[in-house]
Amino acid sequence: MYREFLKQIGDFIFIEDEPENADIIFVPGNGYPQMAELAAKLYREGYSRYLLPSGKYSITEGHFSGVLSKTELYRGKYETEWEFLEDVLVKNGVPRQAILKEDQATFTYENAVYSRQVTDRMGLKIHKAILCCKNTHARRALMYYKTLYPDTRFLVCPAVVDGITGKNWTTSEEGIQAVTGETTRIIRQFSLLMEGMDYSKL
Repeated sequence: MYREFLKQIGDFIFIEDEPENADIIFVPGNGYPQMAELAAKLYREGYSRYLLPSGKYSITEGHFSGVLSKTELYRGKYETEWEFLEDVLVKNGVPRQAILKEDQATFTYENAVYSRQVTDRMGLKIHKAILCCKNTHARRALMYYKTLYPDTRFLVCPAVVDGITGKNWTTSEEGIQAVTGETTRIIRQFSLLMEGMDYSKL
C-alpha cells in the first residue's frame, strides 16, 4: 500500500509527453539552461515556429539570482530570466525572430498570465503547445498554463536538472524533499487559486 501511494505521488508530479508539432513552445522562467536547451532542440527538429520564454526574476529575490548550471557556457550579465533564456536559445541555434518576449513575470502563475497576454496581443491561436519546464515542476506549471489556456492541448516535455526523476525520487532525502515539497505547494496554491488568490504567495 505504501509503495502504491508513493507511485501515485510520483505519477502526479512527474509528467512527460512525446513532443508533437505545436503552435508554440513555452519555457517558464528559471535560472537553469536545460529547459531552454531542450526547447531549442525541439525547435531545431521542427516542432514549432515560436518559442516564448517568460520571466523577470523571483519575487522572493527581487533580482535575477544568476545562472544555476553550466555557468561556463552562459556568462552573460543577465538582468532577467528572459534575457538568460533568450541567450540559451540563441546559443543553441534558435534565431532571435522566433523568440517572443515576456520579461515581467516573477512567479509561475504570472509566467502563464503574461504569456497569455503576449500571445493574445500577437493574435496567436494556441491550439497545441509544448511546455518545457523542470521535471519536478511539471504538474504545477501545467496547472497554471492550462488555467490561462483552457482550450489548449499541452504536451509537457520536461528536463532533469538535478538528477531527481520519477524513478529515483524515493531513494534520496533530496528527492523526497523535492517531491513532497512540490506536492504541498500545489495543494496550497490550488486552494489560493480557487479562493481568489493572494498572488504574492504563489
